[in-house]
Amino acid sequence: MKIGFLGLGDMGQAIVPRLIAAGHRVAGWNRTKEKAAPLLQIGMVWADTPREAARQSEVVFSIVTDSAAVRSLALGENGVITGLAKGAAYLDMSTIDPDASRAIAAEFAKAGLAMLDAPVSGTTLTVARGQASLMIAGDQAVFERVRPVLLAIGPKVTYIGAQGLAVQLKVALNMTLVVEVIGFCEGVALAEKGGVPREVAVDAFLKSVVASPVLNYRAPLLLEGHIADATYGNVNLQQKDMLLALELGCKLGLPVPLGAAANEMLNACRGLGLAHHDFVAVYEVYRRLGGMSQ
Repeated sequence: MKIGFLGLGDMGQAIVPRLIAAGHRVAGWNRTKEKAAPLLQIGMVWADTPREAARQSEVVFSIVTDSAAVRSLALGENGVITGLAKGAAYLDMSTIDPDASRAIAAEFAKAGLAMLDAPVSGTTLTVARGQASLMIAGDQAVFERVRPVLLAIGPKVTYIGAQGLAVQLKVALNMTLVVEVIGFCEGVALAEKGGVPREVAVDAFLKSVVASPVLNYRAPLLLEGHIADATYGNVNLQQKDMLLALELGCKLGLPVPLGAAANEMLNACRGLGLAHHDFVAVYEVYRRLGGMSQ
């Protein structure tokens, strides 16, 4: 199929090669063209605007940072809505405010066009390995039509329901992920402070009942000197998702105390100058608070 892909950051860099490898033609756009260079070398073609990408595509994907960025590329002067053909589909994979996603989708519906929310669960590593999962919401008939393309990105594709529910679920999932990883960091720090070597504690955790996919790929960062790297998602990016979860809880009248506590630890990371590190940097916060490092 002819595919447009908007947003060529880390996730775009992982997803586009899978689409090309599956035989699809991909026209890509990014706010800065420099990021497109590696993808142009493997066969992606460049589109000067989201409109141009949409005009030559049957399916258009976007994955960008926040609601404002999605609204701009979707509804702006040269946005997707100005170039998308009837019968084509626009799928936003970004983790944004569910209400903002629904509002953008409503504009597409007014124009007689199809938009789905299609967030992806996974990191660049899981996408590259073909292990990512996708959650889709919106018109089910459109979902069935684009499902073969989605399977090129990841093997686990789930239809969630009405417009906005997939991104709402993704917000809840990301909150759970952050709580889990911070809980792991807290547990390892407690064991290390009590005299258990860090590498022994991490190994024991990963062999225990608390082991999970996210801990399996993130725990080694505590041992390999990569806490300073933004390997899978920095503090600022993860906190954006946590704030979406806290706002959603407020809107729905549902308490999310563990999410609130985890968010405070991300605040601590920022306060200590660790905002651009992978959010496992929260482990360093515990070490400093426990007197194990300066």
